Formats: sequence, C-alpha cells, structure tokens
Amino acid sequence: MERPVSGRPRRPSGIVVVDLQPIGRRAEVPSGSTLLEAARSAGVELQSICGGAGACVGCLVRVVEGDVSIPSTAEREELSESSVAEGLRLACQAVALGDVRLDIPPESLTAAQRLQVESEDEDVSPGMAADSRGRIGLAVDIGTTKIAVFLVELDGGRILARRGVMNPQIAYGEDVISRIAYADRHFDGGRILRRKLMDTLNRTVAELCGQIGVAPERVVEAVVVGNTVMHHLFAGLPVHALGTAPYRPAATGSLALAAGAAGLVLSPGATLYLPPNIAGYVGADHVAMLLAAGVGSTPRTTLAIDIGTNTEISLATSGRILSCSSPSGPAFEGAHITAGMRAAPGAIERVDISGGAISFYTIERRPPIGICGSGILDAVAEMLRAGLLDRRGNLAANGPGIRLASGRPEFLLAPAASTGHGRDIVVTRGDVNEIQLAKAAIRAGIDVLLAEAAIAPSGLQEIVVAGAFGSYLDVSSAVRIGLLPNLPLERFRQIGNAAGAGARRMLVRPEERRRAEEIAQRVEYVELAAHPAFHRGFVTAMSFED
Repeated sequence: MERPVSGRPRRPSGIVVVDLQPIGRRAEVPSGSTLLEAARSAGVELQSICGGAGACVGCLVRVVEGDVSIPSTAEREELSESSVAEGLRLACQAVALGDVRLDIPPESLTAAQRLQVESEDEDVSPGMAADSRGRIGLAVDIGTTKIAVFLVELDGGRILARRGVMNPQIAYGEDVISRIAYADRHFDGGRILRRKLMDTLNRTVAELCGQIGVAPERVVEAVVVGNTVMHHLFAGLPVHALGTAPYRPAATGSLALAAGAAGLVLSPGATLYLPPNIAGYVGADHVAMLLAAGVGSTPRTTLAIDIGTNTEISLATSGRILSCSSPSGPAFEGAHITAGMRAAPGAIERVDISGGAISFYTIERRPPIGICGSGILDAVAEMLRAGLLDRRGNLAANGPGIRLASGRPEFLLAPAASTGHGRDIVVTRGDVNEIQLAKAAIRAGIDVLLAEAAIAPSGLQEIVVAGAFGSYLDVSSAVRIGLLPNLPLERFRQIGNAAGAGARRMLVRPEERRRAEEIAQRVEYVELAAHPAFHRGFVTAMSFED
C-alpha cells in the first residue's frame, strides 16, 4: 500500500539533482558540476588525496543511472575498461549533465554512517548446541537500508565480531517497492540485486573472519533474517507478487539450504536456515524480533513495533498475537525531508527549544549538514511544545526561529554560518507533513490492532520499540506528536537490533527455531489496506492530538 507524499518545488532551469546513496542526501547543482562538487555541496565528504586532480582513486563512485560526461584521460589512466563499463568513475572528473544517482563505496567516504548492531540481548547461552564446540556461526539481519552481520561462537554463544554495513541494493531504490520494480523492469534485475547483496555479505564475512584470525571456511552454520522482500531476493525467489495485491510471498515457511548453494562463501558443508515469513510485508526479521523480545511468551499485554519504511507492529494479548505492516514511508530515514539524510556524522539527531533558545546535537558533534530521522522527529515535537506548530501541522506566523521564505513560514534550525556546507538547515511545512504522514500510518496501524483485540491504549502493559531508528528516537518526542500512545515512559522498552538478536538465538539454540516457527503460526495477520478502520484512523492521526 502506498501513501501520498508532499509536493516539491519546481527546479530552476539548468539545475540537476545528484542522488548520493547510501547517504540519503541529494544535491541540486548546476549542470556541468563534477560529482565531487555535488557531494561537497551536500556536505558529503569524499576521499580526495590528490585534491581533485584525478591522480588517485579516493573519490571512486559508481554511476547507477543518469547522464554524465565521458571518462577523462585521468580516469582512463586510473580505471580499467571493465571498471568504467560497470559504472565506476572518479567523482572529481565525472561531470553531471543531467540527474544522476550514485552509489558511494564505504571506502570513498571520509566518515562512516552510524549503523545499529547492538541489542538488549547480546551473547546467547548455547542451550542444546553442545556438539558445536570450537565452531563458528554466522547470523545476519538484512534490512532494507542496513545489514547487521555477526560471527558467533557456537559452543558459548559469544559474539566474536560484528559489523553493520549499508545494503548495496539501496543504489537501485530506497524502499522495497522500488526494488521490486527494478527486479521486474530490468533484465536479470532480481539476479543483479541478489549478486550485489551476496558480494557485500561475503566481503563482510571475510573481513570479520580476518579480525579474529580465522578463515571463512571455519563458519559452519548460518541464520539469515530479513523482511519478506529481502528474504526473497537473498534466497533467489521471485518478488513480483509482493508488489501487487494481495502481496503474497512465494514462500512463508522456514527454509533450510546449503549455504554454498545460496551463494555464501563459508565452510563447504555449511548449512543455512531462514525462519518463516508471516506475510508480504511482515517477514522473518519480525519473527526474530518477537522471539528475542519475548513477545507472546509472557501474560503481559505487549505492543512490539519496528519502525522503518514499512513499520511492522505486533500486539500480544490473552494468548493471541496480531500483526500488521504499516506503510510509514522513508521520512524517518531522512528521505523526502528538505535537509534530510541518514544517520551519519554531521546529522542533527537531537533538538531542544527552551526559553526561546534553539539548540541541537549532531552525530559525532560535527558541524551540521542535515537532519536524520530522530532529529526531524525531535524538531517537530519541540516545535509543537514551543507553540510553533498547530495541531494540523501549520507553522506559526512568528516565534523563535520562524521566518518567511517566498511568503511562507519556515523554521530555521541551523543558520548557514554554523553548518558544514554553508547553507541554512530549515524545517518546512512540507517536512512537517512528511512526519504527519509517517506517524499517522503507524498510529493508525497501532489503533487497528488495539481495536481488533478490544483493548484501550491504557491497557498496554509494555511497548517494545526495536530497530535502528527505535534505538535513537526520543520516546517522549514520539509520544508528544502522537506516534506512540500517551503512556508512562516506564512502560516503554527500547531494545535495539532485536532481529539480529533473534537470529543469533536461532543460530546457537536449535530449539529457538521451533519457537520462531510456532510464533509465526500463531500470528493473526491484519491486512491494513483492506481494513476500513485504518483509513479512518489515518485521517484522524494526521492531527497532532493524541
């Protein structure tokens, strides 16, 4: 189910957009600008040891689509013909002639993005896996944007090494719908997406093995979780049906495969387990999260939520587990926000408005270059608290930070003199609308599940917030804008990457796989697209009243 997005102002003639992935920044620059100039204008710093002379490969990028200049002499000297054929270019040499989408390798960035891999449940006791002494296992949580990879000691359950990396598929589309479309519209599209994913996983596993001084052949078992689209792309299953109603997966049951046959470079006899999916947009990662969080195994009435482009929500009460997927959109990843970006150094992640003074905090305390999901949520909540927004999301005519731009009010969060790219960072009415759309979709999904179970919000004994975004959001801000029910803060529990924790449990304890399968079988899936209360609730939840 898709939701509307706010309109964008028309671009001046001669201006092109350079989409910088996986950072999530977009630069509007004059046609004829180099890709390095475009990146710098957006505050994205690329390695450039030679100062932009084309004498090094520090600013290497890959052009996924768009119109750029032919390779320069310097590029032909530094890059092989096969590299250029694959779209690899030097950002200091390649010129944007039209709109361009780039995929920036991690090694070309001067600073890495923040990727959440920690969880409330860290090391796992081995349970029944006593015969695995001395062997190593692999647990992977494939998110639409980010991937968490863990090497685990099977006999003791100890995490030996871990890493978060960006999902390379993001260069082909920011969300699962766009990736389904890519797989449908391009020859071998699904195979290309799968190969990019496998290349990243195998490279990451090899690097982690190198950290602990072992070869990948020591890894004898793997558990991989992900949303249903990521699951299908990883397993080589068709994804077309996931993009059209009734959004049915090609496979819902658990899968046991030979890791090598799936494309993972591990021990020749390594086995691979993929837990079951629940529905087209509630996947094995949500099952893993429910397992790790203990949802459904206690008598407490619990709401579990993993906020993302598609937000998975489950309600456990009286022996039942009801689940749904809410089309919340990518605003909490910084997408469709004027100064939006993902959680990288320089992203504003906290905002405070007190006594007319505006303050903010950035990741790694760098000069601000944009605002990430937790920051825009904070900004909207603080603007509400300070009376700079009304309940419909309209900005006040005046007040701290409010100014007029083209006759319309906008909120000046960081003036150009304080930013890392020399431009103002503002919050517009369109940005507020994106947050309203996202929070309305999530809150309407929550309310539908509560109504299905005949429970009032006050009846929730615990609210579990999982995932990377859930780790960093300010719960009080989420409550203030009406994203989460207005309950005492002690009822909320932020548990980090619970999907990764669930994958590690299933890796070390075989009995946990049976529990995961039981959870998936118990779930009563609620399709919001066909639920009349969802549409009514969505309209109501657009308001900033709880």
